[in-house]
Amino acid sequence: MAERKKILLRLDPAVHDALARWASDELRSTNAQIEHLLRAALADRGRLPRDVSALPRRGRPPRMPATHPEAGDRAAEGNQDAEHERNAEQDRAAEQEPPDHI
Repeated sequence: MAERKKILLRLDPAVHDALARWASDELRSTNAQIEHLLRAALADRGRLPRDVSALPRRGRPPRMPATHPEAGDRAAEGNQDAEHERNAEQDRAAEQEPPDHI
């Protein structure tokens, strides 16, 4: 993955406060919220490059399956994997939705 660009962004304090509150509501950092909004705006206008990398995921990494799970554990792990995949698909879809207000 290419190194992420660092920029200095000057904002009106009221705009920054609004972004910070919105980010907090969505459990993101202010920086992640700004990038999320910029990506959504670019995608909405058909200007998001196809080769853009996905946003880094935060939080606990997915659980690695055991090398030799017992028979009873296999069904439970399959259900958890399916639920994890559904959640990941919902997250990806939500990231592609344009924001309510820009």
